[in-house]
Amino acid sequence: MTNDTHSKTLGYLLWIFGFTGAHRFYYGKPVSGTIWFFTFGLAGIGWLVDLFLIPSMDREADRRFVGGDNNYSVAWLLLTFLGVFGVHRMYIGKWLSGILYLLTGGVFLLGVLYDFWTLNAQVSERNHGAQLRG
Repeated sequence: MTNDTHSKTLGYLLWIFGFTGAHRFYYGKPVSGTIWFFTFGLAGIGWLVDLFLIPSMDREADRRFVGGDNNYSVAWLLLTFLGVFGVHRMYIGKWLSGILYLLTGGVFLLGVLYDFWTLNAQVSERNHGAQLRG
């Protein structure tokens, strides 16, 4: 049985906006995601190269992160579109910080930025904890 934690389909959809680094954050590469964000995908060249790198980034993410009840793709969609409302945090069971995000606009967007860097690890930690309890 494979550990298919990330979706190539979502990776390619995020790649369309790849000059923002969205697909790199999704696959657990926050440093290069930040570089892509500030350089518009390395002036479009890195963005184009990533079209061919997504399958390997997907395999690496599948090996690196723990699968389980919390779906990475759902968490990332919630973060991307509803991050300031904390819905992604509520989804992974972090209700108090989710409500805090809701009341403070994602803790004034700094929390949302933090979650772009750490969401994969947060979901992996929750899934791992659920496996230990179950």
